[in-house]
Amino acid sequence: MRKLSIVFFLVYIFGSLTAYLPAVPHAEVKELHGHPTLYIDETPYPPFAYMSYLGETRYYREAAEAGIHLYCFPAYLGNRGINSTSRIGPFRPAIWIEENKFDYSSIKIDFAKILKADPQAEVIIRIHLDVPQWWDDRNPGECTLLPDGTSQRQNFSSELWRKQAGEALAGCVRWLIESPYSGHLAGIHVAAGFTEEWFYHFSGSFADINPLRVRSFQAWLSEQYQNNPQALQESWGSNQLTFENAVPADISGILKQDEWRDPSGNQDVIDTFRFHAETMADNIAYFCGIVKESSNRKLLTGAFYGYHFYVTDPRRGHGALGKLLECPDLDYLSSPNVYNRVMGEDWPPMAAVQSVQLHGKLWMAENDTRTSITTLLKDRAPEICPPGQYQSGVWLGPPDIKSSEALLWKNSARMLAYGYGGWWFDMWGGWFSDPVLLNVLKTTGKLYRQYPPQKENLMAPQVCILTDEELQYLDAGFGSLCENILSNRYALGKTGAPYDLYLRSDSKILPVTSYRVIWLLGIPSLTDKESLKIQDWIDSGIVVLWTSLKGTIIYQDSKKSSFYQDRFTWSPAELRKLWQDSGVHLYLDTDDVLYAGRGWLSIHSARGGNKVAKLPFHAKITDPLTGETVATSAKSFNTQLEPGSTRLFRIEPVVKK
Repeated sequence: MRKLSIVFFLVYIFGSLTAYLPAVPHAEVKELHGHPTLYIDETPYPPFAYMSYLGETRYYREAAEAGIHLYCFPAYLGNRGINSTSRIGPFRPAIWIEENKFDYSSIKIDFAKILKADPQAEVIIRIHLDVPQWWDDRNPGECTLLPDGTSQRQNFSSELWRKQAGEALAGCVRWLIESPYSGHLAGIHVAAGFTEEWFYHFSGSFADINPLRVRSFQAWLSEQYQNNPQALQESWGSNQLTFENAVPADISGILKQDEWRDPSGNQDVIDTFRFHAETMADNIAYFCGIVKESSNRKLLTGAFYGYHFYVTDPRRGHGALGKLLECPDLDYLSSPNVYNRVMGEDWPPMAAVQSVQLHGKLWMAENDTRTSITTLLKDRAPEICPPGQYQSGVWLGPPDIKSSEALLWKNSARMLAYGYGGWWFDMWGGWFSDPVLLNVLKTTGKLYRQYPPQKENLMAPQVCILTDEELQYLDAGFGSLCENILSNRYALGKTGAPYDLYLRSDSKILPVTSYRVIWLLGIPSLTDKESLKIQDWIDSGIVVLWTSLKGTIIYQDSKKSSFYQDRFTWSPAELRKLWQDSGVHLYLDTDDVLYAGRGWLSIHSARGGNKVAKLPFHAKITDPLTGETVATSAKSFNTQLEPGSTRLFRIEPVVKK
C-alpha cells in the first residue's frame, strides 16, 4: 500500500506518469508440448483463479494463503443486474455514467481489496457490456424491441451498441494500463447478455421485432449466399425471395412440437438460428479485438460461450463455437460445469473442450461448486436479492465438509487429467472458507506446478465423441429432443474409460491415431466427405457409432453393422461392453466416475467400496496427497473408497525389466 500511495502522490504532482507505473504483464496462451498453456511474462502460470461477486479482502487473503495469485472480479458498464428474469440487483455501480463520462471507482475498490490481501496478485476483470438504463432510454431504436412495444436492453445486432460499448471498453483498458494497477492486470473477460454468458435476454419466448435486426439478417444472408438471390430462393423454396425482403423466421418458441424439423422445408429457420448464434460469436470476437488493440496485445481475452453440450435451446445463441474458435484475438473460453450437481455423476464442461484446445485456446472451467458452508445471497446482500430467489435447489450445497471436499477434488481431478484450468467461484463469499476445502485449492495448484504438462500423454483417450452444435436448430421442441441424445454425457463419464469431445466441424483435422471408437453423437445426416471419412476409419480398425435422428448404427467393420432404431441413449454398462469389444482400454469396470490422462487417474464414487484400477502400462502409482507409494511397478492396483469420495493418483510409466 505504501508503494501505491507514492505513485498516487507522483501522479498528483506531475499529472500523467505512465513511465513510473509498473509495466503491464504480458499474459497469453501458448503451446507447451502441444497443449494450450497460460503464460505470464514468458513463464508458464498455474491456470487456477479465485473469484467472488461480492469480493472481500478476507476471502482474497484465504486464496492467497492457498497459493492462488490469479483473481477475477466483475465490473459493469451498466447499472442493472446480470439476470433479467430474476431481477437481481447489480453487483457493482455502473462505470458508464453518461455518454462521455466514466467512473472507475468500483474497479479501484476491488483492486484495493485484492492487493491488500495479495501484493503478488494478477487480475482478470470480467467486464459486462450490457448498457445502462439511460442508454436504452436515449436509443430505443437500438434495443431489443418486443411486440408489446417495450424494449429490453441493447440489441445484439446494433452497430451503435458495438461502437459505443467498444469505445467504453477501450477507454477502460487504456485507463487501467495508465493506472497504478497496471502491473497487476492480466486480462479482460468480455461479457454480455443474460447472466454475463452471451445469452439473449428473454423470458418465456424470444420475439425481437427491431428492424435493425432484420437488416442485419438480410446482410448476413447476402454474405452466406454470396449475393446470389437464386441460391437463396432454391434454399428457402421461394422464387419471390430477395435479400431485400427476406425476414428472420419465428424462433420465439411459443409454438413447440415434439419432433425434428425437416431441413429441406425449414432452411429459413436454420438460417435464422445460424445468424442468431453467429451474431453472438461475432460480438465476442469484436470486443476481444478491442482489448488486444487497446493493450498492445498484452492482455489475455476470454468469454463464456459454446454451451452446445448442455444448453440445447437454440434461442440462447450458443451454436457458433466453431466460428468463434477461428478468432485470433480470443485466448480462452469458459462455462460452468453442467448442473446435474449430484454425488456420483460427472460434471463435464458445457462445450467440446478438445475442439477448444485443438484451436490453441485455453479452457477455463467455472467451478461454482456449492459446499456445505455455501452462503445464500439473501443473507450476504439482501439489498440486491429478489424475494424467494437464489435460495433453493441448485443453490444449496451438500450436507457436510467431507462431501464438499469430494466434489472439489472431482473438479480438480478433471482439470488436471484433461489439461485445462478454471476459477473457484465463491459467488457470495465464504463457500470455501474451511481448512479442508482450502487445502483442495492449495494442493491443486501445487500439483500443477509439481507435475507440469508432459510432451507425451500415454493415457490419451481411445474414445472420441463428435457432436454437431447445430443439431439444436432442428429441434422443434427447442431443446428437449437434443437433450435426449446429449444426455449420454452422464453415461460417458462412467464407462471406465476417458473420452475426447470434438465439434463435428473439426472432423477433417481430427487426430485419430489413438482412437478405437468414434461416436458421431447427434449428427442428423452425413455429407459425402463424411461418409468417406467414416469408411477410412472403419478400414483402419476403428469402430464407428452414428446416432442420427432415427437411431444408432454401429459399424464394427466394413462388413458388419447393426442398426438400433429409435435408440438414442445408452447406459454406462452398455457402452463399457462396446468399448471392451472394440479394444478400448478400461481402467474400471464399475459405474464410477473416472478421469484419466496426463499422468493422473481419479475415481469418484457415490457408493464407495473396493475398486480395481487397470493401467495400459506398468507404472509407479502414488497417492500425491499423502505421498504413499501404492505400487512401484504394476499394471493394476486396488483402492478402497468411502461412499461419496474422490481419490486421485499419480501414474508414472516404468520400463519393465
